[in-house]
Amino acid sequence: MSISIGQPVPDFTASATGDTRVSLADLQGRQVVVYFYPKASTPGCTTEGGDFRDRKDAFDAANTVILGVSRDGLRAQENFKAKQGFNFELISDKDETVCRLFEVIKLKKLYGKEHLGIERSTFLIDAEGRLAREWRGVKVPGHAEEVLDAARELHAAS
Repeated sequence: MSISIGQPVPDFTASATGDTRVSLADLQGRQVVVYFYPKASTPGCTTEGGDFRDRKDAFDAANTVILGVSRDGLRAQENFKAKQGFNFELISDKDETVCRLFEVIKLKKLYGKEHLGIERSTFLIDAEGRLAREWRGVKVPGHAEEVLDAARELHAAS
């Protein structure tokens, strides 16, 4: 089942850092950025998370919640969040429920070997719970700023 732009995103509930359970339904009325990254504490994922962290006040001003998602366990997510000073929650999606919902598990190649992994992707959900924008195969430099611009535009239009 594929989620298309303008369509409602099915509700999901997942374990997250800060001993929380994140539910999309609980965030109704706020815009939500859900960004998927391959692995906690790796260079690209650290840079991407830092870019979102450094813009959190601006995302807040645009009525937008940031959620990071990877298949790492909660302990790895907690350590990553603490070490990098992330000011938003990270979802542990070990069973790939959220990853499958957004179809971000792709066949990847690393050192000539194929494996299934997360394709770096970001989704912007509007305040009514509909998919507003998506970015797939994300390159980290400038990405958080591009997402912030889209969040600001969406918020201004609502």
